[in-house]
Amino acid sequence: MLAKVKNYAEDFLSLFFPELCCACGDHLVSNEHLLCTSCLYDLPYTHFHQQPLNPVARQFWGRIPVESAFAYLYFHKHGKVQNIIHHLKYKNKPLLGNLLGEMCGRDIKTGITAPSFDLIIPVPLHPDRLKSRGYNQSLCIAEGLSQALKVPLDNKTLCRSKATETQTHKSRFHRFENMVEVFTLMNAESLSGSHVLLVDDVITTGATLEACAIALLEKAPDLKISIMAVAYAE
Repeated sequence: MLAKVKNYAEDFLSLFFPELCCACGDHLVSNEHLLCTSCLYDLPYTHFHQQPLNPVARQFWGRIPVESAFAYLYFHKHGKVQNIIHHLKYKNKPLLGNLLGEMCGRDIKTGITAPSFDLIIPVPLHPDRLKSRGYNQSLCIAEGLSQALKVPLDNKTLCRSKATETQTHKSRFHRFENMVEVFTLMNAESLSGSHVLLVDDVITTGATLEACAIALLEKAPDLKISIMAVAYAE
């Protein structure tokens, strides 16, 4: 009885405060949350986790040694994935990151060759940015991945010690230059011999993830690194 009353109350409130899909903006119906069923069905999935030589992996060739690298969705200007990322980063939707991480994690587990990770590390935010935003979107994604893959999460070892300018409109070289000596490690020796999955929201040039990987590889011996992002901007 209480469950029915709760459902009626939720339906009544939705008439005045409808929840909208973060991808298309349409009203969500009962049992839909954050993303509508239609968008979940036709988002631009990359399936890169089933392609060892995918475009994201090739992007890091000759830059850093990675075991695997992939992104979950294609990012297109003015498309649904851009809307999703905008909501995740600027519209106070941390649970959207959890959802995307869980979705990606479930796909990874059903891949042709499901990789084995020892630890998941999100790209950290500078404390000032974290304070203004209220949460780290990459950590939210990593939390969902951790839950789906049953792999421990570490958001303490890799730290962002220097604030940087926005990467928007910077070239690949200037993006990497902007990230030099931005990241530091705490107790890096604890990662020795581990296979770490680095997690970010969007890969464009890969400069941020490259800088993270370099910081980790310099301090942690015998470390293996894989890379994952929610979206890949071609």
